Amino acid sequence: MDYRSNVTYITFGGHVEVHKYRYLYFVVMFTVYMLIISSNFTIVGIIMIHKNLHEPMYIFIAALLTNSVLFSTVIYPKLLIDFLSEKQIISYPACLCQWFLFYWLGGSDFVLLSIMAYDRYVSICNPLKYTNIMQKKTVYIFLILAWILPACLFSVTILISAKREICKFNLKGILCNSTVLTLHCVRSRILNIYGLLNFVTFLLLPVLFILFTYSRILVVSYRCRGVRRRAAQTCLPHLLVLINFSCLSAYDILLSRLEPDFSNIVGLIMALQVVIYHPIFNPIIYGLKMSRIHDHLKKLYCRSV
Repeated sequence: MDYRSNVTYITFGGHVEVHKYRYLYFVVMFTVYMLIISSNFTIVGIIMIHKNLHEPMYIFIAALLTNSVLFSTVIYPKLLIDFLSEKQIISYPACLCQWFLFYWLGGSDFVLLSIMAYDRYVSICNPLKYTNIMQKKTVYIFLILAWILPACLFSVTILISAKREICKFNLKGILCNSTVLTLHCVRSRILNIYGLLNFVTFLLLPVLFILFTYSRILVVSYRCRGVRRRAAQTCLPHLLVLINFSCLSAYDILLSRLEPDFSNIVGLIMALQVVIYHPIFNPIIYGLKMSRIHDHLKKLYCRSV
């Protein structure tokens, strides 16, 4: 607590020998951040430029990749500053803001993945109705809901947390996530219940919905041989992204409630997986597995060479 400015500061206690390896950490994470921005925006740019990619599925992919860049921007600049600073601290209001943005964009990713699953379901299982269902207006409504709904629900958590008194000022981690709850003097039952409700709403239900839609797609593709290749090309990337992101998200959300006694090294490795894998995994999967995007990428890099 800085009594002169009446601002509460939180210390990040999850760094491992940051004073010894600060420049190595900085170079590695800066390189990863630049790679995330360039790879995601390359595919987003390809989708925007080429008219044959102006379809709902690719628009949703562009939205998901844009989310990856925004998600990384919430984490990496502060992380890079901390590597070069003598003290790894953050003001409590800024910590709450990072916490909100972290889960807002994470929840938005799950909503987008659910929308993409529904899009594939309609396209493969009801192809004759696809153009009538997935109109431009419907796509815009889905995109707005994907960003507005998580923002509204997670803002309630932040508003409640902002009014709670904190007695601890050391956060066992390198960023502000659900572990902020461990700083409170008294754990709030309301926050725990509401947090579990958000967990069900933005992780469990979307995963179940996606698995249900893909099971229906598998049934249809099994019956119709001509649909199998199309289903594999479009659904496999979504499933790989879903499995990767849902596992990391479940770990992150349950971390504050289980409070495992990890060493700083294990905690740092797990935290870096959350902030590295998903943003860098998405463009690789969609760039390699989506044939149209892959063809445009080959043309782009062949020209540059």
